[in-house]
Amino acid sequence: MLLIREIMYCKPGKVRPMVEKFLAMSKLSAKVGMPKMRVMTDFCAERYWTLVAEMEVASMDAFERMGQGGGGQNSEDMKEFENLMKGYHEFVEYGRREVYKIEG
Repeated sequence: MLLIREIMYCKPGKVRPMVEKFLAMSKLSAKVGMPKMRVMTDFCAERYWTLVAEMEVASMDAFERMGQGGGGQNSEDMKEFENLMKGYHEFVEYGRREVYKIEG
């Protein structure tokens, strides 16, 4: 099992719109059978205005299939994902992904 962590460093004052996008994406993901996503913001972190979203997946293959629409999404769901994330670059300075193997 792997933990996928998406870390977004938002522009000042733009973390709330990103949280709203990720929470909506989390709801849609659950609807189409994707893993539950946890969305967090910094209380004390490396930088202010940090958003972290994480989920557990069985393998990198499973994660890649989800990214390519193989997670049970239909074309309508994929369009909704696209609409949800439209313009998110306006809110983010940069981001990164971390992948951890869950040992126990």
